[in-house]
Amino acid sequence: MKKLISVLLAAVMLCVSLASLTSCGSTVTVRMTVKDYGTVDIELDKKAAPKTVRNFVKLVKDGFYDGLTFHRVVDGFMIQGGCPKGDGTGSTDPIPGEFLVNGHYNPIAHERGVISMARGEDYDSGSCQFFIVHQTSDNNRWALDGNYAAFGRVIAGMEVVDAIVENAEYGASSEYVTNPAVIESIVIVK
Repeated sequence: MKKLISVLLAAVMLCVSLASLTSCGSTVTVRMTVKDYGTVDIELDKKAAPKTVRNFVKLVKDGFYDGLTFHRVVDGFMIQGGCPKGDGTGSTDPIPGEFLVNGHYNPIAHERGVISMARGEDYDSGSCQFFIVHQTSDNNRWALDGNYAAFGRVIAGMEVVDAIVENAEYGASSEYVTNPAVIESIVIVK
């Protein structure tokens, strides 16, 4: 019995010490630094979208997002980034879409500050591109909830998202910006 208690205690201690990097904890916090704008802290929810969070954290650890941009900005809707080509056409290995129409219950509503995985028409085409919801809207929620894998929310720094939207400049498109904000880094905080 003492041996079992010792093993359980050791497991709990290991789980607590590694909670932010393993599946033991239910959240991971990352800090995104956007050049000339500031920092955004985002709490990722492993219970709502475990595969999406695992993929995002892997890319963060690999430094994948460092130097990429927010290439698409839609006032009142969202800012989208993480494309390795900078134009919305780049990707990495796809992951299963963790949302209702794809058979996965995801309780996170697409409200102001929520981070979600961008995807193409294929439900399982999300990979590296993500978006942060700029404003809560019934129309946006109707289109996004149950159709896109929300996987966390901004807990500090929404003023950075607002500033990116406010300073966006557009060419021929009303969504793709000519002055994309640059992600200097995304790092795991806890």
